[in-house]
Amino acid sequence: MDSLLERLRHDYPDLQFIVGTTCCWSPDNKSIMYVLEPGLEATWSILHELGHAILNHQNYKTDVELLQKEVLAWGKAHELAQTYGIVINDEHVQNCLDSYRDWLDKRSTCPNCGVKTTAATARTYRCFNCHASWTVSLARHHRSYRRQIQKTAKSKPDSLLY
Repeated sequence: MDSLLERLRHDYPDLQFIVGTTCCWSPDNKSIMYVLEPGLEATWSILHELGHAILNHQNYKTDVELLQKEVLAWGKAHELAQTYGIVINDEHVQNCLDSYRDWLDKRSTCPNCGVKTTAATARTYRCFNCHASWTVSLARHHRSYRRQIQKTAKSKPDSLLY
């Protein structure tokens, strides 16, 4: 991994590559955080985050947009891998994308009737079936909580649903 990082720092001098506790792209300070772990998965993750950087991915507004960006970043990672003589395992990519799909599925499931819906905003959902509304956290690496939005001022405070 050290030789790859050396090449990436040379090829992308405008980006910072920083050891961290998780692998992620920060558009605010143009840095890619990576985890020092043995094996190819850590290398694939760095190339994936570099894909986000090259594609200039910033924030996302909807779940679908987030998933699209993840797919595009893995596509770019495959291109980069060819350049650096690395082969990315497609099963690994699908497992990563499945983690997003699972996260999105939990967020988009109506806490009242179980119908799957789409986000109205990055944090708010509204059920097509029963018209319930709920908010969710933007944090992807944490448990998915859905806070139901109450409809009347006399209702009980929002309850946490999970």
